[in-house]
Amino acid sequence: MMSSRAIKLALVQMPCDGTPADNLQRALKHVAEAAHAGAQLVALPELFLGPYFCQRKDDFTAFDRAEVIPGPTTEALAQAARRHRIVLVGGSIFEKASDGKFYNTASVFEADGTLLGNYRKTHIPEDLLYHEQHYFTPGDTGIRVFSTSVGRLAPLICYDQWYPEAARIATLQGAELLIYPTAIGVIDESVEENITGDWEQMWRAAQVGHAAANNVYVAAVNRVGREGAITFWGGSFVAGPAGHVLNRAGSEEQLVLTECDLSRVPALQRAWRFLANRRPEMYASLTQRVN
Repeated sequence: MMSSRAIKLALVQMPCDGTPADNLQRALKHVAEAAHAGAQLVALPELFLGPYFCQRKDDFTAFDRAEVIPGPTTEALAQAARRHRIVLVGGSIFEKASDGKFYNTASVFEADGTLLGNYRKTHIPEDLLYHEQHYFTPGDTGIRVFSTSVGRLAPLICYDQWYPEAARIATLQGAELLIYPTAIGVIDESVEENITGDWEQMWRAAQVGHAAANNVYVAAVNRVGREGAITFWGGSFVAGPAGHVLNRAGSEEQLVLTECDLSRVPALQRAWRFLANRRPEMYASLTQRVN
């Protein structure tokens, strides 16, 4: 009989329209609540320290808020992980690297407060009200998988959600759980006519597909509230390795607590054999650019 490797995961769905200090305290409060509720792994949203500044191409003051890593925010998150004995995926912050480049970076902390490492967002969008290419350099870390006391997890960030390549690479590197800190919402129709349908459904469907095609857990944690011309829909969710949505938030601030039995990952991967039956020799075109 398959032995259980059940862990409790908490996603912190929160508004991020306050000051960096206020948002950090809000996040830390939710981390404490999650730990009190028995969570062993907690994840925060993308760029949770402040409003989503990428709605403008020219918010040059945003660069003043960028931080080094390790730095004040990662130290506060490390202390929270150590205090509550949890593994923490620290959402993402605006990182100023030692070479002067700027990245959208997620940090992962072990339950003793150790900073296990960082992942820099690979895919950077450039679209109406999502002008991230004006602020972030494409990540240079590659897809990273972290071995933690609760399991092997890969942090990916928001726009990475649309790329099955990232999810598959993380899975091939041994990830059991993919965590996507996110900042995504609906643009006001006064700014852009919605001709693409239900964005939230499309967003969720893509990620549930990653869970099913790779037989891994997928968790997406979003912010909520209205900022400028974007209404962030929340909808944070956890999908299991058979492609079922196990838990899903509404549009309000809340903790999403979900039990994940990681023993199901290798069991389903052996059963479905999607990884074993791959034919890498046929996939060369995946690495070629298209116009």
